[in-house]
Amino acid sequence: MIAKTYLTTSEEETIEAGRDFAALITRPSVVLLVGDLGAGKTTFTKGIVGALAGLPPDEITSPTFTLIHDYGAAVFHMDLYRLEKPAELGTLGVEELLYDQGGILLVEWGERFADALPSAGFTVTLSGVDDSRRIVVEASDRA
Repeated sequence: MIAKTYLTTSEEETIEAGRDFAALITRPSVVLLVGDLGAGKTTFTKGIVGALAGLPPDEITSPTFTLIHDYGAAVFHMDLYRLEKPAELGTLGVEELLYDQGGILLVEWGERFADALPSAGFTVTLSGVDDSRRIVVEASDRA
Protein backbone atom coordinates (compact mmCIF):
# COMPACT_ATOMS: atom_id res chain seq x y z
CA MET A 1 0.00 0.00 0.00
CA ILE A 2 1.46 3.35 -1.01
CA ALA A 3 1.25 5.81 1.83
CA LYS A 4 2.80 8.73 -0.02
CA THR A 5 4.81 9.73 -3.09
CA TYR A 6 7.17 12.69 -3.23
CA LEU A 7 8.70 14.29 -6.32
CA THR A 8 11.68 16.46 -5.51
CA THR A 9 14.02 18.55 -7.65
CA SER A 10 16.65 19.65 -5.14
CA GLU A 11 18.56 18.38 -2.13
CA GLU A 12 16.55 20.71 0.13
CA GLU A 13 13.25 19.38 -1.24
CA THR A 14 14.43 15.80 -0.61
CA ILE A 15 15.35 16.75 2.97
CA GLU A 16 11.96 18.43 3.39
CA ALA A 17 10.23 15.29 2.10
CA GLY A 18 12.09 13.33 4.80
CA ARG A 19 10.88 15.80 7.44
CA ASP A 20 7.31 15.40 6.20
CA PHE A 21 7.57 11.60 6.15
CA ALA A 22 8.90 11.55 9.74
CA ALA A 23 5.42 12.48 10.99
CA LEU A 24 4.13 9.09 9.76
CA ILE A 25 6.63 7.03 11.77
CA THR A 26 5.57 5.44 15.05
CA ARG A 27 7.83 3.74 17.61
CA PRO A 28 9.30 1.19 17.43
CA SER A 29 9.76 1.10 13.68
CA VAL A 30 12.07 -0.07 10.92
CA VAL A 31 12.25 2.04 7.78
CA LEU A 32 13.92 0.35 4.81
CA LEU A 33 15.55 2.85 2.45
CA VAL A 34 15.86 1.31 -1.01
CA GLY A 35 17.62 2.76 -4.05
CA ASP A 36 20.75 2.66 -6.14
CA LEU A 37 23.97 4.41 -5.15
CA GLY A 38 23.33 8.14 -5.24
CA ALA A 39 19.54 7.79 -5.19
CA GLY A 40 19.21 10.11 -2.17
CA LYS A 41 18.79 7.67 0.72
CA THR A 42 21.09 9.63 3.05
CA THR A 43 19.67 12.97 1.91
CA PHE A 44 16.11 11.80 2.68
CA THR A 45 17.39 10.49 6.03
CA LYS A 46 18.71 13.97 6.87
CA GLY A 47 15.13 15.22 6.92
CA ILE A 48 13.85 12.32 9.01
CA VAL A 49 16.62 12.69 11.59
CA GLY A 50 16.21 16.45 11.64
CA ALA A 51 12.51 16.09 12.42
CA LEU A 52 12.92 13.33 15.01
CA ALA A 53 16.23 14.20 16.70
CA GLY A 54 16.53 17.91 15.96
CA LEU A 55 19.88 17.71 14.17
CA PRO A 56 20.87 19.92 11.23
CA PRO A 57 21.43 18.21 7.87
CA ASP A 58 25.21 18.66 7.92
CA GLU A 59 25.46 16.46 11.02
CA ILE A 60 23.86 13.45 9.30
CA THR A 61 26.15 11.30 7.18
CA SER A 62 26.04 7.85 5.67
CA PRO A 63 27.08 5.10 8.09
CA THR A 64 28.64 3.05 5.27
CA PHE A 65 31.88 2.39 7.15
CA THR A 66 30.62 2.50 10.75
CA LEU A 67 27.44 0.52 9.89
CA ILE A 68 25.29 2.42 12.42
CA HIS A 69 24.95 5.99 13.69
CA ASP A 70 23.10 6.88 16.89
CA TYR A 71 21.58 10.33 16.49
CA GLY A 72 19.99 10.45 19.94
CA ALA A 73 16.26 10.36 20.66
CA ALA A 74 16.46 6.60 19.88
CA VAL A 75 16.93 7.32 16.17
CA PHE A 76 19.44 5.02 14.49
CA HIS A 77 20.75 5.12 10.93
CA MET A 78 22.13 1.86 9.57
CA ASP A 79 23.82 0.95 6.30
CA LEU A 80 23.92 -2.72 5.35
CA TYR A 81 25.83 -2.26 2.08
CA ARG A 82 29.05 -3.77 3.44
CA LEU A 83 27.43 -6.74 5.19
CA GLU A 84 27.79 -10.05 3.39
CA LYS A 85 25.55 -12.38 5.42
CA PRO A 86 22.31 -11.91 7.34
CA ALA A 87 23.98 -13.39 10.43
CA GLU A 88 26.14 -10.26 10.65
CA LEU A 89 23.04 -8.31 11.67
CA GLY A 90 23.25 -10.06 15.05
CA THR A 91 26.37 -8.08 15.90
CA LEU A 92 24.54 -4.76 15.48
CA GLY A 93 22.02 -5.22 18.32
CA VAL A 94 19.05 -4.46 16.10
CA GLU A 95 16.46 -6.03 18.43
CA GLU A 96 17.77 -4.07 21.44
CA LEU A 97 17.79 -0.76 19.58
CA LEU A 98 14.31 -1.31 18.28
CA TYR A 99 12.48 -2.86 21.21
CA ASP A 100 14.47 -2.02 24.35
CA GLN A 101 14.89 1.62 23.34
CA GLY A 102 11.67 2.04 21.36
CA GLY A 103 13.90 2.99 18.48
CA ILE A 104 13.44 4.02 14.93
CA LEU A 105 15.85 2.22 12.61
CA LEU A 106 16.50 3.90 9.28
CA VAL A 107 18.14 1.18 7.21
CA GLU A 108 19.94 1.90 3.94
CA TRP A 109 20.30 -1.18 1.73
CA GLY A 110 17.86 -2.93 4.07
CA GLU A 111 16.33 -4.84 1.19
CA ARG A 112 19.49 -6.97 1.12
CA PHE A 113 18.49 -8.63 4.40
CA ALA A 114 14.86 -7.62 4.81
CA ASP A 115 13.85 -11.10 5.95
CA ALA A 116 16.47 -11.05 8.71
CA LEU A 117 15.32 -7.68 10.07
CA PRO A 118 12.34 -7.13 12.36
CA SER A 119 9.21 -6.23 10.40
CA ALA A 120 9.54 -2.95 8.59
CA GLY A 121 7.11 -0.18 9.31
CA PHE A 122 7.82 1.36 5.91
CA THR A 123 9.76 0.76 2.75
CA VAL A 124 10.94 3.95 1.04
CA THR A 125 12.07 3.52 -2.56
CA LEU A 126 14.10 6.35 -4.06
CA SER A 127 14.88 6.71 -7.75
CA GLY A 128 16.13 9.43 -10.04
CA VAL A 129 19.26 11.17 -11.13
CA ASP A 130 21.07 14.30 -10.03
CA ASP A 131 18.62 16.25 -7.84
CA SER A 132 15.41 14.97 -9.47
CA ARG A 133 13.91 12.24 -7.31
CA ARG A 134 10.82 10.08 -7.03
CA ILE A 135 10.33 8.85 -3.48
CA VAL A 136 7.65 6.23 -2.88
CA VAL A 137 6.71 5.41 0.71
CA GLU A 138 4.91 2.12 1.29
CA ALA A 139 3.57 0.85 4.58
CA SER A 140 4.86 -2.63 5.29
CA ASP A 141 2.67 -5.64 4.78
CA ARG A 142 5.11 -7.95 6.58
CA ALA A 143 3.89 -9.23 9.94
